Amino acid sequence: MPESTQIRFGEFQVNLRAGEIRRRGIKLKMAEQPFQVLAALLEKPGEVVTREELRQKLWPNGTFVDFDHGLTKAVNRIRDVLGDSAESPCYVETLPRRGYRFVGVAEMVNGAEPAAATAGTTQPSLAAKTQAAPARTRSRLALAVALAVAVLLAAGFWLSWQWNGLWSSNQIRTIAVLPLENLSHDPQEDYFADGMTDELITTLAKIGALHVISRSSVLQYKGAKKPMPEINRQLGVDAVVEGAVLRSGERVRITVQLINSRTDTHIWAESYERDARDVLRLQSEITRDIADVIRVKLSPREKTRLAHAPQVAPEAQEAYLKGRYYWNTLSDGGCEKGIEYFNEAIRKAPDYAAAYAGLADCYAVLSIFRSRAMETFPKAKEAATKAIALDDSLAEAHAILGSVLFLYDWNWQAAEAEYQRSIELNPSYAPVHMYYAGLLIARHEKERALAELRKARTFDPLGRALWSQQRISCAWL
Repeated sequence: MPESTQIRFGEFQVNLRAGEIRRRGIKLKMAEQPFQVLAALLEKPGEVVTREELRQKLWPNGTFVDFDHGLTKAVNRIRDVLGDSAESPCYVETLPRRGYRFVGVAEMVNGAEPAAATAGTTQPSLAAKTQAAPARTRSRLALAVALAVAVLLAAGFWLSWQWNGLWSSNQIRTIAVLPLENLSHDPQEDYFADGMTDELITTLAKIGALHVISRSSVLQYKGAKKPMPEINRQLGVDAVVEGAVLRSGERVRITVQLINSRTDTHIWAESYERDARDVLRLQSEITRDIADVIRVKLSPREKTRLAHAPQVAPEAQEAYLKGRYYWNTLSDGGCEKGIEYFNEAIRKAPDYAAAYAGLADCYAVLSIFRSRAMETFPKAKEAATKAIALDDSLAEAHAILGSVLFLYDWNWQAAEAEYQRSIELNPSYAPVHMYYAGLLIARHEKERALAELRKARTFDPLGRALWSQQRISCAWL
């Protein structure tokens, strides 16, 4: 592209060589990084410029760690300057998970760009003033028309926003949280990103009006950039939450965005940064924001739960997340390692209810699948009971206690009450539907059992809810 070449679109003119953007000749303020992003898009108008291309151009050799946040911030600044929007783009379109595209009509021009009026210019002649009068009249008329159009557009945007809100309220009720990306790129930090994903899934699933896909079904998307239509087909969800997490010292930053999985369009995005001990409150804040965006009405109980998320000592939470990481392997060695970390979390925070629930989960796996029931079922019961005493809202703890009451104590009535309590607290928790199905099978209530197994498959369409059904039923019968 020749050095003198400039690009004009709408009321804007960009001088790539000078690094300037003007609107009707008036220079606008735009920092270097947003300008470079805009320049990259203008160099390929109508074409997708991938996130990787922009990273290589603006942040080569990993010189900027939090690339996603930096790019999002740069694009938002471009839209601010251009008066553009992500929802109805006139110039910069977002293609979720891929990149951005300049969608305006751009043309290359050569020569000097219009200059803004400055002091000290030569006064025009009387003839020039006379000739300018009709021009001023036309300008005033154009201004009036522009104002009228602006009012109509504002009204249109308001109505569109209202309509989209109503559409979201009626349509977005099934959500999948894809594994959050580990921005540190350190494999040793994978457990933290996975743990933050699990916590967000669990917190969202506590909203009764939402149908949230289980962790084991979304795990296959970790590190995979599958097209959104394929994800929609496989999971059958209305929307997808994706994002990234970065931990630096005692600070945690999470960037999330909500995407309509049917249309592959961006709905909402936000970046959060908090102290490490406030991550549970952070998860609650993200959940409330998503509920607001899709117009889900929270019950008073749900509002209370989200508003009173506890603080956790960072070292205790780190041990807890490692425990969950190993428990998720569902192996002997993984559960034994998980028990070590959960006990460490409890030593560091004796009132950490979730750590007791994790301990109960580990002992339950060893009891059901590893033929160690006489040794481990009593430990699972003790841990689950302690977790519930500390926090009655833990669906996982109620589910495990129900399994112990069913399989070890043979108190089927009490077991059913625990299963139903777990489902009330977290309707999307697929394992409890499987556990409850086992109880119903034992009572020869096959139709109700099949209904629970179908629910488990709905909430966990690709995960262990499928391959575990036969194993769990066999173990229980």
